[in-house]
Amino acid sequence: MIGSHKTSQGKNDQGMRVVRYHDTDVVAWDHKVIILYHGGYQTKTTKLRMNQASKEFGLGYRVWQKDFHWYVDYEGETIKFNGLTLPLTRRHR
Repeated sequence: MIGSHKTSQGKNDQGMRVVRYHDTDVVAWDHKVIILYHGGYQTKTTKLRMNQASKEFGLGYRVWQKDFHWYVDYEGETIKFNGLTLPLTRRHR
């Protein structure tokens, strides 16, 4: 279950479902893509909200951290989370 503190769910202007933490859409998705966005806030709670969204909505990724770097496990790959945004193509949907 996604935490409720400063967190909401809805749709963005492009019609994608989103999980918003504070004023940042940390996860947006549709049938083609999942977009992870930390907005410059690589915090424990941002990562937690991303992982809660994946679990609750069956998105299939996991965000984790090692040596101050974020990584994402998705469809058998580990991807380094460089930059603010990480798009994941939904191949098996």
